[in-house]
Amino acid sequence: MPSVLPEGDPVPADGSLPRTALEGLGERPFGFYLHVPFCVTRCGYCDFNTYTAAELGPGASRDSYADTLIGEVRLARRVLGDVDLPVETVFVGGGTPTLLPPGDLGRVLQAVREEFGLAAGAEVTTEANPETVDRAYLDGLRAGGFTRISYGMQSARDHVLKALDRTHTPAKVPVVVREAREAGFDHVNLDLIYGTPGESDDDWRASLESALAAGPDHVSAYALIVEEGTKLAAQVKRGELDEPDDDAMADRYLMADELLGRAGMEWYELSNWALPGGECRHNVLYWRGADWWGAGPGAHSHVGGTRWWNVKHPAAYAQRLHQDITPAHAREILDPGTRKVERVLLEIRLREGCPLELLDARGVQEQVDQGLLERVGDRAVLTLRGRLLADAVVRDLT
Repeated sequence: MPSVLPEGDPVPADGSLPRTALEGLGERPFGFYLHVPFCVTRCGYCDFNTYTAAELGPGASRDSYADTLIGEVRLARRVLGDVDLPVETVFVGGGTPTLLPPGDLGRVLQAVREEFGLAAGAEVTTEANPETVDRAYLDGLRAGGFTRISYGMQSARDHVLKALDRTHTPAKVPVVVREAREAGFDHVNLDLIYGTPGESDDDWRASLESALAAGPDHVSAYALIVEEGTKLAAQVKRGELDEPDDDAMADRYLMADELLGRAGMEWYELSNWALPGGECRHNVLYWRGADWWGAGPGAHSHVGGTRWWNVKHPAAYAQRLHQDITPAHAREILDPGTRKVERVLLEIRLREGCPLELLDARGVQEQVDQGLLERVGDRAVLTLRGRLLADAVVRDLT
């Protein structure tokens, strides 16, 4: 959920989509992303569209936010018409969604259920800061229909968390994982970040081992990116912190793959590992180019080759919905060539790889000869070395 919105074409006031976007609607998987933009403090590395209480200003409130989101869910139903469109996955992200009461999150999910219906066995995830939940809160989420929770662990080392401006304590993580299990969550993810200034190999190993000891069935491990305009970027520019080292990042990735694999977790996307059956189905929906509606300020949506994104500020977002106007800021209609390139960009990240028919045969052979790709049936799949150089591989393939 980046904080800078791209330019694009105007969106009709009622949010209506072009005919081409609605063709085949219901034949492709459909999901909902619900953005909650509130945070207690702003982390120094974060470039997401989030706001602390001091930054909100008039016209936006946590207290009324659930009702505003429900307004967009109902708008989505009007825009997409009466086609049977059961929702296969719902993902509530942020920000810190668990700053809202569990009843509010449950009410928004209920609106999705009432307007669209949930598919049998639907996956319903929320992100959470470990310090914002307890057993009673988790019980409330389960009662509301949530099936999966994703905790922002980031590191098991206090000095690394401090460098990231994270406010939770490492000891809290195993507690909330256990409480989530006790509340009935079958699927628990821990997010980790590697490459933070001041983090050593031993620190990273300790974080991986601590995460595994907590007992999740899914771990996401992301390389730290120094985003322009963040506090972290300013600290690096002033020389107060070192910029992440590419070689160290590669070593940390290899360590993650080794330790997570040894624990029975398989990589299914470049930055994601899971026990069998623990894969995040919502994220897979993105990577396979399916349809989803993103509700909330700054949220992005995609339906049938049309992509759009909402206005950024919660006050502007709320005002538009209260006036029964789409909160969409702009949109783009993807041509066939762009859709093909994006399909390659996304599917090559997956363990199952990308269909060879989408790729230039000569380019594939060059990547195979360099040990970056392998042919598995009718698909091109990244090798471990290819995963380390995935951006370069994609550039050569597209």
